[in-house]
Amino acid sequence: MDIKSNPAPENALKAKTKLKGTVVKITLAGAIIDVAHELPGVIHISQLKNEPVNRVEDVLQVGKKVEVWVRRIRDDRIELTMIEPFALEWRELKNEMVVKGKVTRIEPYGAFVEIGAERPGLVHVSEIAHGYVKSPSELLHEGDEVEAVVLEVNRRKKQIRLSIKANLPKPEETHNEVHSESPKPAPKRSRKKKPSIELEIPDEPTEQDQTVFEIAWQQALQKAENKKGEKSKRAKSSSQTQEDILNRTLESRLPTG
Repeated sequence: MDIKSNPAPENALKAKTKLKGTVVKITLAGAIIDVAHELPGVIHISQLKNEPVNRVEDVLQVGKKVEVWVRRIRDDRIELTMIEPFALEWRELKNEMVVKGKVTRIEPYGAFVEIGAERPGLVHVSEIAHGYVKSPSELLHEGDEVEAVVLEVNRRKKQIRLSIKANLPKPEETHNEVHSESPKPAPKRSRKKKPSIELEIPDEPTEQDQTVFEIAWQQALQKAENKKGEKSKRAKSSSQTQEDILNRTLESRLPTG
């Protein structure tokens, strides 16, 4: 921000505006600074340095020219600070906002980028560019000015995650024609049918076949009848023998006259 020797009217002053001033009075709690405005500028002892200050006189003297920043605008005063404010406060950091910064450190897992906040933002190696990046040093170097998108802000852990590739155009898809055309199905291979073996069966038996069949059938019937007759004879013979034995037994037991 540019230093304003002649500040704008009160309603135009904003927080973080950088001004020039002159120390006009020192107190135990701080000092009064003339910033060429109708309202006096007041600075507290805690706003003189980042380190603790025991006495205001160790830092300021009456008549000394100083550079200060506006903290707040009150009805009766302008609260000032000699500690340069962060360009981005925690409450101002929002997801998906685009920030500018400078690469301050390179690590194997990513790069740290100073964006004017309380802590530098980390760009993980996977968020540097589209596609695979083996090492951050392949694309980034300390001092590089970059633009990144805020992915996540964790105020409790004091962490800010950034992405450079999210602010880059996506690479155009190659082989559009190949992707647009539907793949043609592979031609089906025709399978040759195996020749079927056809058996010629005559519709009606010939006269010779009938004669042979009849002879065989008659022989089978004759054999069956012969077997049946033999069984019948054996059964009759057995029955007659048993009857003869029974008669002789009875005759031998009956008394003769």
